Amino acid sequence: MNQTTRTMRRASLTAGLALALMSVLAAVGVFGATAPLVTPGDPTKTAQDILGAEGLFRWGIACLIVVVILDVVVAAALLTLFTPVDRGLAMMAAWFRVAYAAVYLVAILQLVLALDLLGEPEQAMRAIDAYNRIWLVGLVLFGVHLLLIGYLAHRSGFMAKVFGILLVVAGLGYIADGFVAVLVAGTSVSIGQFTFVGEVALILWLLIVGRRTVFGTDEPVPPDTLDPFGLLDPARPVGPEDAADRHPVGIQESS
Repeated sequence: MNQTTRTMRRASLTAGLALALMSVLAAVGVFGATAPLVTPGDPTKTAQDILGAEGLFRWGIACLIVVVILDVVVAAALLTLFTPVDRGLAMMAAWFRVAYAAVYLVAILQLVLALDLLGEPEQAMRAIDAYNRIWLVGLVLFGVHLLLIGYLAHRSGFMAKVFGILLVVAGLGYIADGFVAVLVAGTSVSIGQFTFVGEVALILWLLIVGRRTVFGTDEPVPPDTLDPFGLLDPARPVGPEDAADRHPVGIQESS
């Protein structure tokens, strides 16, 4: 196995594991810890419920902070994976995901602020509502990230084109949710909950197929183009046999 394939497989596995862990932590943080303690339209009950299970609420926030960290890990891993396809677009996709992670961290801080305002239920509820609004608007950045990753996947040569299509659809769903949150007051419509299939498909590909793919090579490219984060062994020169083509063809191993 050449160094290129090892690097790309490692990036695929890293991204897949991080995305899978993010899914679990986000579900625990939102649906298992924070959301059950919030009663929309009832600040007093919300404050009482959070005070009665403050430890659970704090653990939920902690899970969401870890999700933000993993978002950055995923951005770096996907950048390494898709750089041979188009370095500029791969870098842009990574920055959009990092930007979304930063916005989501600001949203999470509103939940931390709400903890300090439980003595004033109305203020605490405003902070919780701000978390939801900031997160929804941030989904526009995340949607653009998925659009770019979908395009890269579609033209990569090592992923079936259907994965790219599904990711583009998922991205459009999140972008629509973000703009609806801005343009339509008090809406509860969520398109992303129906279009997220592309994200699940990506996780499965990264964990099952990506780690078994042999990434073909035709012509050499500079090592820093293939490996922008320096994951290759710097003591080992990268020659034609280890360099990735701009449009690599992935071959899945039988074992």
